Amino acid sequence: MNGALKIIKDESLTYHQKLLSLAQFAESTLDVLKIDDEINDLRDKKIICDLYEGNAPYRPRYIIVDFEKFMKNGSKFLNLKPPTDIYEATNNLLILYKNIPSITSFPVYLGNLDTLLEPFIVDEIEAYKAIKNFLLHIDRTLTDSFCHANIGPHDSVAGYLILKATKELQTAIPNLTMKVNSNTPKDFVLDGIDSALSTAKPSFANDEIFSNEFNNNYAIASCYNGLPISGGAYTLTRLNLANLSNQTNSEDEFFNTLLPNAVKLMCEYMDERIRFLVCETPFFKESFLIKENLIDQNNFSAMFGLVGLAECTNKLLNLVDSKKRYGKGQKATDFALKVIEKIDELVKQHDNPYCTYSNNKFLLHAQVGISDDIGITPGCRVPIKEDIELFDQLLFEAKFHKYFPSGIGNIYPFDKKTKENPSFVYDILNGSFKNQMRYFSLYSDDADVIRITGYLVKKSDIEKLKNDEQVYSNSVVLGMDATQNHHILDRKVNKNG
Repeated sequence: MNGALKIIKDESLTYHQKLLSLAQFAESTLDVLKIDDEINDLRDKKIICDLYEGNAPYRPRYIIVDFEKFMKNGSKFLNLKPPTDIYEATNNLLILYKNIPSITSFPVYLGNLDTLLEPFIVDEIEAYKAIKNFLLHIDRTLTDSFCHANIGPHDSVAGYLILKATKELQTAIPNLTMKVNSNTPKDFVLDGIDSALSTAKPSFANDEIFSNEFNNNYAIASCYNGLPISGGAYTLTRLNLANLSNQTNSEDEFFNTLLPNAVKLMCEYMDERIRFLVCETPFFKESFLIKENLIDQNNFSAMFGLVGLAECTNKLLNLVDSKKRYGKGQKATDFALKVIEKIDELVKQHDNPYCTYSNNKFLLHAQVGISDDIGITPGCRVPIKEDIELFDQLLFEAKFHKYFPSGIGNIYPFDKKTKENPSFVYDILNGSFKNQMRYFSLYSDDADVIRITGYLVKKSDIEKLKNDEQVYSNSVVLGMDATQNHHILDRKVNKNG
C-alpha cells in the first residue's frame, strides 16, 4: 500500500504516468511463475535481469504488426475501413497504435511509414501537413521513446516529407530508422544524415544483412531490435556479463562452469515466462491482432540479451593498461569474441517449442542497458571515456554484429560543423556497412534531441525534470538517470575530417 501511495503522491508524474506505474506495481505483487532457487539467486545477484517485464507476463514484450495488411483490409474489431486518402490513412494508423500492447503499453513498432503513406500522396502540400500533424500527434500521445518507425530502403515522396517534418518538429518520439542498401539513392541517405545530425534520427540499418536474416520481411523496433513483421518477441531477458565475471578470477571456471550454467538457467527462465504467456493467458487466443491476422504466433521468437562484455573482458584478463583494454588490445579482442562465440554456441543448443520463427532458438541481442546500470557498458560497446579513434572503433565493434540478428549498435556523436558536410558521415556509414556493421546511430553535439542508449530524449526535457517539472514523455526519467549514471554526455565527439 505504501508503494501505491508513493506513486499517487509523486508530483513529478502525470496522470497517465501514475496510471501505468500503478498497473506495474499491482503486477509486481503477483507470484505465478515457476522459478527455482538457482534462477532466483542469479536474479538477486543481477546476473539475470528481465528488464521490468513484470511478474506475470500477459502480453508479448514486442509486437510487430503487419501494417500493410491493416491498410489493405482495415479492421473489423476497430470498425475501420481501408483508407482512401492521406488523412484517413494517418488517422487509421493512430487509432490502431492505441490498441497495440507491449511491456510499456505503447507500440514498439509503427510501421514502414513511407511505404504505408506513399500511395495516398496526391498533393505534396496537403500530404506534408497531414504527415507533420501525424508525427506531432504521435509525440504527444504515444509518450514513450521506444515507439519506433521505419523508412526506406527506397526513396519516395513520403520518405522525404517524413524527414522534412522530423527536422522541423524536433521531437524525441517516434524513434526512426532508415533501411539502407546498395540501391538506396545517395540523396535520400544524405537527407537522413542531415536529419540525424539535427535531431538524432533516423539511425541507419544495413538492409542487406537484416533482409537476408529475416527473409526480406523485418522491422526495426524499440531501440534497434530486428524482428519479423507479423510477429515479434515474447520476451527480452538479459545476461549481465560484468556481474557474472565478478563471481570468479579464473578464465577456466568462467568458460567451463559459470557461463554455461548462467546461460542454461536464463534460458529456463525465458522458457517459463513464455510458457505462462502462451499457456496461461488468453493473448494468443483472444487478441483481435491474432484474429485479423495482423500478427501470427508462428512469427514470434524471444531475445537472449547481454550487457557488460567490456567489463567482463577487462576483469577476467586483469587489464589495467589502457592500451590493452577492451577495444584496444588484441588479447582483449580475442577473449571478447571467444565469450560471444561461446554464448552463441550455448544458446543454440537450447530449444523452445514456441519460438517457431527462429527454429525453436532464441535470438541474440546486444542489450542497450538500463538507467540504474552503474559501471556496466551496453552490449558489446567500447565504454564511454575509453572511446578509441572512430574508424578503429567501427572496425572493432563490427566484428560482433554478425552474432546479433535481433539487434546491436552504438552511438557516434559528431561535431556540429559536420552539418556542413554530411557526405563525410555518408562515407563512414557506407564503409561501416561494407565491413558488416548492421546498425549505425549518430547525432550532433549541439542537438537538443539526443540518443541515450537506443532511445531518444530531449536535453531540455531532462533539465525540466531535474527541476521537478512534469514532462509528458515517460522516457525522460530514464534519460536523466542515464546521463548521471552512464556519462552519456561525455561520449567522444567525432570531428569532421
